[in-house]
Amino acid sequence: MCTSGVFKRGVFWVVGLAIVVVTALLVTACAPEVPREEQKVVRIGMIAPLTGGPAAVVQIAWRNVEDYFKYFEENGCPGVTLPPGVKIELLWGDSGFEVAKAISIYERMKERNVVLYYLPSPVEGEGLKSRLERDKVPGIVMSVSENLMYPPGWVFTIYPTESERFAVVCDWIMDNWQQDRPPRVAIMGTDSPSGRAPEVMGTTYAESKGIEMLPFEIVPYVPLDVTPQLVRLRDRGADFVYVQAIWSTVVPILRDAQRLGLTSQMRFGGMENSQSIPLLELGSAAEGYFSGRSAPWYKEVPILKDVLREYQGKIDTMGDGAMSLVLFPAWIKAISAAIEAVGYENLDGSAVKEGFYTVRDFDPYEIGRKVTYTPEDHRGMPVIRIYEIRSGEVVPVTNWINAPTLVPESK
Repeated sequence: MCTSGVFKRGVFWVVGLAIVVVTALLVTACAPEVPREEQKVVRIGMIAPLTGGPAAVVQIAWRNVEDYFKYFEENGCPGVTLPPGVKIELLWGDSGFEVAKAISIYERMKERNVVLYYLPSPVEGEGLKSRLERDKVPGIVMSVSENLMYPPGWVFTIYPTESERFAVVCDWIMDNWQQDRPPRVAIMGTDSPSGRAPEVMGTTYAESKGIEMLPFEIVPYVPLDVTPQLVRLRDRGADFVYVQAIWSTVVPILRDAQRLGLTSQMRFGGMENSQSIPLLELGSAAEGYFSGRSAPWYKEVPILKDVLREYQGKIDTMGDGAMSLVLFPAWIKAISAAIEAVGYENLDGSAVKEGFYTVRDFDPYEIGRKVTYTPEDHRGMPVIRIYEIRSGEVVPVTNWINAPTLVPESK
């Protein structure tokens, strides 16, 4: 049995009816045992809803983390190294998409001196922001709101905010609109921080560009029938419907839209995590579906097949695993820079935060997306490219576009 290596994962579950504590497992190829007294462990904590509404997407992110760490220990990464003897231990816990559980997991991880948190869903990002600031530990978020990013604090990401992404889509709509009247655009999303993320700033931006914004339409994470919402959009004359939800929410929406004959009357699109392989499997219902993406579609990045293993015959259900090739190496680079600056014995969250500012024009696998962090901008890669589904394939229809910076006046 292999008992040593670069990366180790400590595993514990927090679920509705039981708490299961699982012995920490090593994710590594076999290597000579390193004496315990010589081991230098750096702990990263992942707190995510592996059960609950967004689990279909977040479980992919979790597997991608594990896969990348395994790939790194076996193959390394161009321009990224860890100091000799340093190992990274990945701790993870299931929040069940509940703030109280996320906080409980966070406090337990804090006792183990975690120096960086990965928070894929809005429940963890919004719910733990104040604790990250209090404890001076950086967090990586994947659902990005103005509240999290402005002013820059202890939260980092690799995306523009959801409002800024929507703004790029609005500019694209206006650039291609050919009728004499303003286009009518509606946002449809879940009643959650993520689902409503572009509602205020995005609406303000859209109206400033001459778009007529329709009332926000709420849908559940797992819709059974969205006929009432779609009929209201039809009656209001919507030209474009932007779905601020993950692909597992969008699939039933498009099915209902096709059943009602609406896919030929209005254009549907949405956030990056909505454009996915299961969406392509809808066939004609998904034709023309657009998204503002921060990462290339997976077919544009052949190295993904080596770095991120395939699951059940599909490399990544969302098709956006390319982002992993920038995000995960950036963590390692920041940690390495922090250890070099302060030494392993003095490593803490503050040092890792400063380490992120050493990440400049960083694209180790040459996927064409460079990440840079500065004290003034923690978004990493604030650019967007519009992709559409055409003849059953996801294809780019614009160049990479710099997203605007939309900072609320109160910030």
